[in-house]
Amino acid sequence: MDNWDEIRTAFQVARLGTVSGAAEVLGVHHATVIRHIDALEGRLGVKLFQRHARGYTATEAGTDLLRVAQTTADQFQQLEGRIRGRGSDVSGELLVTSLVAFAPLMVPALTSFREAHPEVVVRFLTGDRLFRLEYGEAHVALRAGNAPQEPDNVVQAFARQSIGLYGHKDYIARRGRPSGAADLVNHDFVGHDDPENRAPFYRWLQAQVPYTERVVFRSEDSRVVQQALLAGAGLGFLPTREAKNNPDLELVMGPQDDWASPLWLVTHVDLHRTAKVQAFLAHLKAFVGAETEC
Repeated sequence: MDNWDEIRTAFQVARLGTVSGAAEVLGVHHATVIRHIDALEGRLGVKLFQRHARGYTATEAGTDLLRVAQTTADQFQQLEGRIRGRGSDVSGELLVTSLVAFAPLMVPALTSFREAHPEVVVRFLTGDRLFRLEYGEAHVALRAGNAPQEPDNVVQAFARQSIGLYGHKDYIARRGRPSGAADLVNHDFVGHDDPENRAPFYRWLQAQVPYTERVVFRSEDSRVVQQALLAGAGLGFLPTREAKNNPDLELVMGPQDDWASPLWLVTHVDLHRTAKVQAFLAHLKAFVGAETEC
């Protein structure tokens, strides 16, 4: 392909479904859009769109082009974010990623950072997949567990996440408080849907009780697990920092050293020294404070 203007035009037509919509987005005359589509279809020897009274509908070939063009557009957007991130001012998009379980920590930290730097637009990306900093998918990542090993990343020890085993007061009133680890087999638990989850507290629990029998409420989403704990569905693990905000929760056991997870701040070497990244790293550390656990 040697004419990206035509491909970009076809992408907008496939995305919007009309010539007029594509022309408005691209800032060109509608006749230019039609000319680009006709030229591209002629060069490829295939119809990319079905023309009808309501607009243009992508054919199978047009859908393939849309998919590839969307990926290309996303990559250019990520590249733009990385380039802008190299600036000397604290402005523009700040992309931060973590597991959703860290949202209670990260959301207020990001909010107060924006208050201090109103020119920043925050994007907080959560999910189980590993966001790739080398592709510009994030400026800063908060990760738990073993120290990240990607070669082009800067990894800083951040804190340790202190974890306790809790029960809602209604559950404790109904089922009683465990007298010790040996008594846990007589209780219900909420937890991750995957019995092989590598979180240290879940590995500990697997050694104490039959996981598939005693973990009676399971989910892949930590927010759902927390809501089940707050609803009294069973005992469950929660960061101590977060549990303090829930007065109806009672500490049943812990925190224990072998339940804690080390947390790491990860940045890409190309963006680590930029003003925006450095400002946020400093802010996050100050937000957590001098505590060694969070």
